[in-house]
Amino acid sequence: MSDYNFSRRRFLAGAATVGAAGAMGIGTLSSCSGGGSSASAEYDWMPREYKYPPLLDEVPAGTVLKAGIVGCGGRGTGAALNFLEAGGSTVQVTALADVFKDRLDSCAERIKNETGQEVPAENCFIGFDAYEKVLDSGVDVVILATPPKFRPQQFEAAVKARKHVFMEKPIAVDPVGIRQVLAAAKMADAAGLKVVTGTQRRHQHKYLNVYKQLSNNTIGKLTTAEVYWNGGQLWYRNSKPEWSEMEWMIRDWVNWCWLSGDHIVEQHVHNIDVANWFFGKHPIKALGFGSRQRRPTGDQYDNFAVRYELEDGRQILSTCRQINGCTNAVNEVMHGTKGKAFTAQGGTAKITDLDGNDLFSYEDHATSPYVQEHKDLITCIRQDIPFNEAEETANSVMTAIMGRVSAYTGKEVTWEEMMNSDMKLGPDTFIMGDIGFMESASVPVPGTLEG
Repeated sequence: MSDYNFSRRRFLAGAATVGAAGAMGIGTLSSCSGGGSSASAEYDWMPREYKYPPLLDEVPAGTVLKAGIVGCGGRGTGAALNFLEAGGSTVQVTALADVFKDRLDSCAERIKNETGQEVPAENCFIGFDAYEKVLDSGVDVVILATPPKFRPQQFEAAVKARKHVFMEKPIAVDPVGIRQVLAAAKMADAAGLKVVTGTQRRHQHKYLNVYKQLSNNTIGKLTTAEVYWNGGQLWYRNSKPEWSEMEWMIRDWVNWCWLSGDHIVEQHVHNIDVANWFFGKHPIKALGFGSRQRRPTGDQYDNFAVRYELEDGRQILSTCRQINGCTNAVNEVMHGTKGKAFTAQGGTAKITDLDGNDLFSYEDHATSPYVQEHKDLITCIRQDIPFNEAEETANSVMTAIMGRVSAYTGKEVTWEEMMNSDMKLGPDTFIMGDIGFMESASVPVPGTLEG
């Protein structure tokens, strides 16, 4: 059920069926970025056109925007509250969807208690198809926050229903899902829809100001990036007798690869996205390793280390870990010929010369980036500003997937192989029952798969 047959033959098996959707994902040009990567392999950093988000402190006036929430767990509830804070009295949450009634009820209660808004009971939907009912309920915006396995299908449906979209990263867990997102992103552009993807660092004043400094050649030519999300063990849920196999896995979703993509995809993609953004291109190959040491449930690793290589030979060095009792670091370091840039979501961003002398620092803006990204979405909708982050985020998620596959197999993996792969994780149909997954679920062992 869970597809870990990552052999080189399997990478190429789906090439003939990829077609235009696969081809469009090879480049890094995005509707959110006017520059993107150059086909040249020049070892250089050049200022590039970049479409900055609006970054307004207050959203512009306009008709009330109605939002539906698909996925009412912690992040979905948080995103709903962020949206309501961003728009104030000019936005509403009018529909909810989840596969579990207790999660939906909890979300509705928090919205009511913290904002005074009450979601109509007739607009609260339960089931795997509940997202379709939200799309039919009269909303203008849909917030997609289910486990990421479901994101490509739901994003495509939202675009076809002509809804503006906020979708949490990661936006897919496998190459088939990535290509589905890329195709839907093109449809969103054609329809004039606005799409924000939960990569909140791209809406954070601190990161944007560092990016401007790099564009102005403050640290010279970029040579290497270090990206880290090394933290403690994430939450988990042990199975209960009354839960079916599917219910347990969804309630424990951050520990199952087919649902989350593993933590290099689900969490560390934030840092990988910063490196891709600052370099202006994605890597073309990866060589990594990882292992499972102390994770109590699921089938994932709890540590990864990956060396990514860009087309011109420059490298991104990536590590991520979810193990208690270790030294933590969640940040990025960009190395240049004249200095270094240090960024992290918390604390002060700074740039130094090669001797460690401070050249620039930024304490950050008072507005939370989790709220700012919703302000930017609302602003772009009301002022009809073209804005679509789906392709750039898809490239960063594919970068993370490429690293995961390399670590699982112990083999170097290329971007071309991944974009042509027919890898699709998880079951083909979703039912709330026993699906036979546990009969074949296993933790990947590097070097044991045919190549």
